[in-house]
Amino acid sequence: MKRKKAFLTATIAGLLALSACSSNPGSAGGAVTLQYWLWDSNQVAQYQSCADDFHTANPNITVNITQTGWNDYWNNLSTNLVAGTGPDVFTDHLNYFADFLDKKQIVDLQPYINKDNVDMTQYWPGLADLWKDQNGDSFGLPKDWDTVSIFYNEDMITAAGYTDADMQNLTWNPTDGGTYEKMIAHLTIDANGVRGDQPGFDKTHVATYGLALESSGAGFSQQQMAPYLFTTGFTFTDKNPWGTKWNFSDPNFKSTLQWWYSLIGKGYMNDLATALSMNGNAADGYAAGKFAMVTEGDWNISSYSAPNGGATKFAPTPVGPNGTSASMFNGLTDAISATSKHVDQAWQWVKYLGSPACQQKVADAGVVFPAIKSLADSTLQTRQNNGTDVSAFMSYVQNGTTFPPPVTTHYADVLAIQQPIMDDIMSGQKTVDVIDAMNDQINALYTS
Repeated sequence: MKRKKAFLTATIAGLLALSACSSNPGSAGGAVTLQYWLWDSNQVAQYQSCADDFHTANPNITVNITQTGWNDYWNNLSTNLVAGTGPDVFTDHLNYFADFLDKKQIVDLQPYINKDNVDMTQYWPGLADLWKDQNGDSFGLPKDWDTVSIFYNEDMITAAGYTDADMQNLTWNPTDGGTYEKMIAHLTIDANGVRGDQPGFDKTHVATYGLALESSGAGFSQQQMAPYLFTTGFTFTDKNPWGTKWNFSDPNFKSTLQWWYSLIGKGYMNDLATALSMNGNAADGYAAGKFAMVTEGDWNISSYSAPNGGATKFAPTPVGPNGTSASMFNGLTDAISATSKHVDQAWQWVKYLGSPACQQKVADAGVVFPAIKSLADSTLQTRQNNGTDVSAFMSYVQNGTTFPPPVTTHYADVLAIQQPIMDDIMSGQKTVDVIDAMNDQINALYTS
């Protein structure tokens, strides 16, 4: 009964939102086709459904959706924005947000938000703040949020003598890895069937790694190092957002990185060359039984299938030195291109994307969590109905142990400096001793 009532309420709210779109002068006049770009193929269906409903209520506005993969998406978007031929609306990411602001390539939505009295309190606390400039003006409405958890092969866990309950209570520290490293070692199996913590283990011929490495951890390393880092007291920048000093020289960063790399040396985690050959995606290797665990984001829940019909389950990241299990709390928004010839109509589409009506579809699809707080239970229920418990991803939000990604200028330059250094460290060509010089070079970007 409660679910029916919630659905009816969301439906009524959606009709009101759509009616408001229809009556807006920006939707009147001749027919307009808006170009809307996104990168996640798993979410095309739900947003096409939103676009269809939007068009029904706004017959003069058609939304044409274009989806391309992550790398092509950003390459095409960058080229087209510079050329003035970009889409009217596109899905934005915090990696690129500050750069779009600096180049004045996206539209300030604050006047539209104020005029239409958009309720910004309906979103999860902190999400809307991610998309504000240094003056406090908003350049996007939150559309979803995500956290990171441990994806694990239940059959492998059981065969190793562990239970689902064990997965919920892992501990970690950068000195010996805690119970988390013990589990990683025991889940690792060489070609002769010897486990990583047993005599005779051959780390040069591993059949199944306890944990997958997907990248060297450059950037803010949301799916890789970040869950460990933020249980040590580490923060990426001196303040967030708009920090001007990076903290890679922090001993906590270096000790965490050193521990993480040590898993490769011990044979418990694949090397960087293998990670690069996977293009940052361990799903295929996981499906083939090459990895027992992967730290991944909730947007990839549907991508991970355990081999031989086994179940993939999810657990919170391990509890670290500060006594918490932590995850980055990230999210996406939709930006309007500054070169759009239909900004008013684009705003109506963006406003609808951020409304309960469209975000209910996001919740029902169950791919990611919608940004509107009241709809979170719908996503949990959708997955529960499919036999999947995704409460691990919600646990950090409920416990208050999330942290935002760093939002700052020069991010592309920071990454350009950091990436080769991190690659060298994680491939064994350099040690963490080079981090201090790297940090100095990065911080020089903000003093020149």
